[in-house]
Amino acid sequence: MSSAALRTENLGSMRDAVGKALLHLGEIDGDVVVLTADVARSTRTKWFAERFPERFINTGISEQDMIGFAAGLALAGKKPYAAAFAMFMMRAWEQIRNTVDRMNLGVKLVATHSGFSDHGDGASHQCLEDIALMRVLHNMTVVVPADAPQAYKALIALHEHPGPAYIRIGRDYSPQVTDPGAEYRLGRLEILRDGDDAAIVSAGPLLAQALEAARELERRGYSVAVANMHTVKPVDAAGLVRLAQRTGLVIVVEEHMPRGGVFGAVAETLAQTHPVPVIPIAAKGYGHSARSVTDLYERHGLLAGQIAEKIATIIQGARR
Repeated sequence: MSSAALRTENLGSMRDAVGKALLHLGEIDGDVVVLTADVARSTRTKWFAERFPERFINTGISEQDMIGFAAGLALAGKKPYAAAFAMFMMRAWEQIRNTVDRMNLGVKLVATHSGFSDHGDGASHQCLEDIALMRVLHNMTVVVPADAPQAYKALIALHEHPGPAYIRIGRDYSPQVTDPGAEYRLGRLEILRDGDDAAIVSAGPLLAQALEAARELERRGYSVAVANMHTVKPVDAAGLVRLAQRTGLVIVVEEHMPRGGVFGAVAETLAQTHPVPVIPIAAKGYGHSARSVTDLYERHGLLAGQIAEKIATIIQGARR
């Protein structure tokens, strides 16, 4: 089914979109099985459990077992989706590496509450290392949707995608920045805004801040492109090269540590294809308990005004 034809209106938050996408997949494919590690309500997989109880497995607070179950289901010809908080999905990295990825099994890992999105529970629940951990795996596809419509489309697209995949989902903060009617294509860099002085490459809900930063920079006389790198692996190398050729300066804005994530993917790719300065604006360390995601963005210099100020300084320095 074309992603443009999917019903993406009134999806709610990113995790709501996940729940609705899994319901859709359960309706069209009897081989879909959903697993979770005792967080069915929080991940919205509870909706699948209520509709298809015979195809739902709660392994309890045991992410390693969840991955083992999912691998076995894939070997038996089923299509498993394993959902957990991103931070605690990382407990099972060894099982993901040794069973799912090494055997190239079609297990789809749905990691919710990623980045700073679980603001109220503090640093222990905020996952800022997961893109790096998943991107290094040989067979793993890594997807970071920007908003609820894109999260829905990405899950539908991954259903027909062979091999394992990791999809990184936030909690509730997900301002809509993509066109709900646009076709979604895995592995394709999406240009949200054109520009000549520099290019921002970002992914996930933080794109809303990146776009506002670009608008603020335009008011200051700078022309800054914004690209949505919703597929972090495989990298759209051709798309990145076109951005680099046009602007000569790439800034990566991400809700992740500045090592191994989107910045790592962009810098590694351009170093081998079209070297230009690539500069990260990313998390400064672990998070904290906060009243909102945007409070944490402010603490880490990731609000639109802070991003714009940094990029203006970078562009001025590049012109000297």
